[in-house]
Amino acid sequence: MRTQRGCRVYLFTLLLAAAAQPSVRAQDQCLACHEAMEDKSALLFKRDVHFLKGLSCASCHGGDKSREEMDESMNKEAGFLGVPSGDEVSSVCAACHSDEAVIVKTYRSSLPVDQMASLTASVHGKSSIKGDQRIAQCTTCHGAHGILSKNNRSSPVHPLNVPATCAKCHSNPQYLRSYNPALPVDQLDKYRTSVHGKKNAAGDANVAECASCHGSHDILPAKDVRSRVYATNLPGTCGSCHSDATLMRKYRIPADQLVKYSRSVHGIALLQKKDLGAPACNDCHGNHGAVPPGVESISKVCGTCHALNAELFSASPHKKAFDQRKLPECETCHSHHDVVAATDELLGVGKEAVCAWCHSPEKSPGGYEVARTMRTFVDSLLAEENKATQLVAEAEQKGMEVGEAKFKLREVRQARLESRTKVHSFDESQFREVAERGLTSAAAVSEEAAEAFVYIRRLEKEQSSRGPF
Repeated sequence: MRTQRGCRVYLFTLLLAAAAQPSVRAQDQCLACHEAMEDKSALLFKRDVHFLKGLSCASCHGGDKSREEMDESMNKEAGFLGVPSGDEVSSVCAACHSDEAVIVKTYRSSLPVDQMASLTASVHGKSSIKGDQRIAQCTTCHGAHGILSKNNRSSPVHPLNVPATCAKCHSNPQYLRSYNPALPVDQLDKYRTSVHGKKNAAGDANVAECASCHGSHDILPAKDVRSRVYATNLPGTCGSCHSDATLMRKYRIPADQLVKYSRSVHGIALLQKKDLGAPACNDCHGNHGAVPPGVESISKVCGTCHALNAELFSASPHKKAFDQRKLPECETCHSHHDVVAATDELLGVGKEAVCAWCHSPEKSPGGYEVARTMRTFVDSLLAEENKATQLVAEAEQKGMEVGEAKFKLREVRQARLESRTKVHSFDESQFREVAERGLTSAAAVSEEAAEAFVYIRRLEKEQSSRGPF
């Protein structure tokens, strides 16, 4: 078998000869013969991008294209390779496409010359079930004869055709079962329901398709930290389009979503703290079936993580009010891409309080009073917790046993955290029950600490009355 190095040297010689001879097509006896036989491959090759560049059948298959006799044209001594199979297919392609002298200098093309290296390192470059070749070859996606530029509408790798090209394998249950039974086979169906898929099907080549997110030659598993769809990389992948103001203007979509997300509580957790449990774009919008959540479904999307908050809100008086006004539930108070960490300032009737957006003493005195009361309880609970914590710390510094008091402090902290969740019930009685439990625990801790100080002072007084030893 001819080595890849041998193929490259031989094919490079052929390419240089083809570039130097304008009449190369007329001298291609291989093509002339196969055309006469109405061979499908020959007919396809007449529109192939390689044919248009002056390459011949022999450029890939080897042999002497100037000879009419088969024994002479297909002589192995003349470099005839025949029909490549397995990894040899991609090696033949790489003989030119990995050679900068051929691609850049001879044909003055801007095509990258690292495609073969990328394919080999990709998920498709792994060993196939046959064990002696890669899962995918160049021809798997580009075809063999009749290869067209990716910008040609008829090319299988044109943006409008990429979904169907990928689906040839990824929608085949029997085929995928051989490699990864866990991979879903409905990605194309989901994609066609998405905003991207619908526009792609309607002829919009600018919207995202498979290669836009996963890459082309360099596709890596989603769990690979180098993958474009790895959790920490995904916002940047989506942002490659959604941060393009010129492109987004066409769809009337703001281009600051990535910026807002990056400084949100979710973005900070994922991008800065590397918390893979934090949501990325696809956790809220979906991936293959990506669509913006509707007004009715925003709470359901948020509720997949914030389950208790969503449950409390659904049973609250705000649920009916929001539905009547067609307001998105969580988003109305917390926003969407720029969700910030919830603070006590959001509650109540102060300048930064979201409650005050709708509730005032004149228009909604009942809701206004509940919001004010809740904030009062929150402030009191925090103040009492800080007081108790300080007293326990001072008692411990003086050598007192405060293990039980420190344990009760956990009850106070728990009540404070639970009260913040109970806010979503917008029920004063539920909120008051939790807050008062925390205040009672805080008072008990403070009382124990105060008793400890009384005991310490008594000991100090007794020690002082005895005088020095």
